[in-house]
Amino acid sequence: MPTRILPAVGDADAVRSLTTLLSQLPDAEPVTPVADSTQLVDTLARLAAESVDELPEIVVVHERVGPVPALELVREVALRFPAVGVILITSDASPGLFSAAMDCGARGLVSLPLSYEELASRVQAVAQWSVGVRRHLGHGGDVFPGVGGRLVTVSGAKGGVGATLTAIQLALAAQACGQSTALVDMDLQTGDIASYLDVQFRRSVVDLAAISDISPRVLADAVFRHDTGVALLLAPGEGERGEEVTDRAARQIVSALRSRYEVVVLDCGAQLGGAGAAAVEMADTALLVTTPDVVAVRAAKRTVRMWDRLQVRKAEETTVVVNRHTRATEIQPALIGKITGTAVAGTTVPANFKELQAVVDAGRLHELDARSTVKQALWGLAGELGLVKSPVGTHKGHGRMRGDRGAVSFRRRREAGG
Repeated sequence: MPTRILPAVGDADAVRSLTTLLSQLPDAEPVTPVADSTQLVDTLARLAAESVDELPEIVVVHERVGPVPALELVREVALRFPAVGVILITSDASPGLFSAAMDCGARGLVSLPLSYEELASRVQAVAQWSVGVRRHLGHGGDVFPGVGGRLVTVSGAKGGVGATLTAIQLALAAQACGQSTALVDMDLQTGDIASYLDVQFRRSVVDLAAISDISPRVLADAVFRHDTGVALLLAPGEGERGEEVTDRAARQIVSALRSRYEVVVLDCGAQLGGAGAAAVEMADTALLVTTPDVVAVRAAKRTVRMWDRLQVRKAEETTVVVNRHTRATEIQPALIGKITGTAVAGTTVPANFKELQAVVDAGRLHELDARSTVKQALWGLAGELGLVKSPVGTHKGHGRMRGDRGAVSFRRRREAGG
């Protein structure tokens, strides 16, 4: 049986030399190369959704693949797709890098310039390892975590526009529809999820920041299981400790969560730090919440431009959610889309703070009445974004949600550029 090898290489010249060598290896079947980290993870996720057997036996990661650093990409692939063997190609063959690559989950390292003998030796060894792992997984099906969870980030154009409210309700909607859901407070200095849900818990996201290998047990110790079933990973009580969560730590934490939960919702707040930027970059869906007023819309435009300049996320890959919407406002969603250059969610959230005030003051946002127009809109948004598996009825007093139809219409709008 041929060994399928998927190269992840950003440089055109490197692609040609690598694919030429791979095609000369005995029993090797190079597949179409991918040009960046996002394309690699998306490709593997699509194949894993069909079957473990559809995944390539080997992924070859070039040191300049980008935009995610090569070692972080190796770690994410190894964590989310453990049946795939990863080989890192690098010009630095020092013992330090070799050790770091092995710690990240690589099964081999090949130095530049490439040589046929070294590449053939590594491919043969990793292929044998991959076949052995798949044989094991075939007898213990629950070991493989598969495609990994859906990651949604919720950011605010500015403070006070409702990003935390949106994140909480999206997580509650996904959990109520039977999906295992984690809600993470990545607003590291001023996070309020614990206050909104009346939670006191001594662990926080900071406790995972210094851990290089986040095992399921370590992750379970750090999260708090809320009464609703949602797993909470909270911001630190001391805001200054937020600096301990680096972009690298954020990637590791998010990857660990995606391997354990079907839906992961991150509240990234309104200020961009390294951790928040890493999360937005990794997100399947990046939401930017704004209100329909001049100040907030200008802030949304600044945020979108900043994300683009920092190569965090392109405008067309961002979805704006309009909160506190009324028909009478002069700034309507279509205009916000033109100003920011983003997609705009078809579901708008109405301005009705009276519905929220009692549960917000009591720290019981999860007990918001199902008849609330705000809750109905946010749960409708969850359906539009595809955070529910299928249309569902009432769940323990919760309102109805729009499921697959909303998700399909949203995809059509995105494909049409709207």
